[in-house]
Amino acid sequence: MKLRGNKTLKGETNVPGDKSISHRGIILGAISNGVTRINNCLISQDTMSTINVLMQLGVDITVDKKNNTVTINGVGQDGLIGTNEDLYCGNSGTTMRLLAGVLCGGKFSSTLTGDESLSKRPMKRITTPLRDMGADISDKDGHPPIRINPGSINSINYKMEVSSAQVKSAILFASLYSKGKSSIIEQHQTRNHTELMLKYFGADIHTNDHRIEINNPNVLVGRDINVPGDISSAAFLIAAALITEDSDITITQVGLNSSRTGIISVLHEMGAIITIEDLDESNVEKSGTLNVMQSYLKGITISGEKTVSVIDEIPILAVLGCFAEGDTIIRDASELRVKESDRLLAIYEGLTLMGGDIELLQDGLIIHGGKKLKGASVSSKGDHRIAMALSIAALAAEGTTVIDDIDCISVSFPNFYNDIGQLIDNSFEISI
Repeated sequence: MKLRGNKTLKGETNVPGDKSISHRGIILGAISNGVTRINNCLISQDTMSTINVLMQLGVDITVDKKNNTVTINGVGQDGLIGTNEDLYCGNSGTTMRLLAGVLCGGKFSSTLTGDESLSKRPMKRITTPLRDMGADISDKDGHPPIRINPGSINSINYKMEVSSAQVKSAILFASLYSKGKSSIIEQHQTRNHTELMLKYFGADIHTNDHRIEINNPNVLVGRDINVPGDISSAAFLIAAALITEDSDITITQVGLNSSRTGIISVLHEMGAIITIEDLDESNVEKSGTLNVMQSYLKGITISGEKTVSVIDEIPILAVLGCFAEGDTIIRDASELRVKESDRLLAIYEGLTLMGGDIELLQDGLIIHGGKKLKGASVSSKGDHRIAMALSIAALAAEGTTVIDDIDCISVSFPNFYNDIGQLIDNSFEISI
């Protein structure tokens, strides 16, 4: 992919349905009683991994790619059917970790596998607490494949050791197959889509500050879901408008869940001109319209709970740091070293090749802003968020940037280049 810099973005657009909400809606729809219809569902490589595994397990799911809708005929919590085949999760850590929680309550054995990248990602963070709940679950030296045999699931009082919504969700899903009350205490609040969705489907679940309690057993009932646009995907378009000359864009129906809007708060702290309009709180998840203009940005420090709230947006925040005045310091982000790539290293290498002045830390980055970026040949490392972050950097850089392996973007934002292109020039279109 070749991208030429010095672009201006104008106009109105939207972004794909939220990936986290789509995954959770599909899974809960599958183990509920009755029909679940998901509108504006993200239909991407990752969510199709979840759908395909559940179909292997006997769930009737219809996918309408044209209208981005998914219809699920739920089989109930005990209705999944075992298979002798491996359950292939592709590149999706969400698929593997969340379904591991569900499968611990199954009456059959199963094996969750993934592609080369997923096979290197840490899984002990879920297998340990699930084993503490009585699950017969094992990993391979802390990594996939994950093997699960039938077991008796007990309730648990668990204090989170890592700030991970996926770990929290795996425990909550496993607890559906236990009796009594399970509690989870988070060090820092992570995205709460699972808690909201469980309550929407009828579970007896309560939250108080960083404590989550779920009383079991529960009977889940299928529901209709309207998925808002993914704010993590919107972050790339927002960033493009902030750092490209005279840009002014509107992004409609973006999810504004309070556990995900840390990116808006951080950008406001950096001086970004972003306004929120048309707030809609009528659905399970809050949404609204974002207006974004080119802005003068200043460097800030992102650490602690603030880092947790923007963990998926750190690569694009690193890009913005290059265009900000002063230093942007990112700490407490070591979790990024075990994502689809080592995201700290990947964004450091890419932006350094483009002329960025950056220091790589064990748990973060220091970006010395104000130095112009120039086109270069850079690598996505096969990571969708790195590919998109470097693409946005290229739009504001001088000259032409060549990015390898852009197919990975289809994991979360299949029409990324088309949507960017239409904001630059309505006649511009690229397929990936």
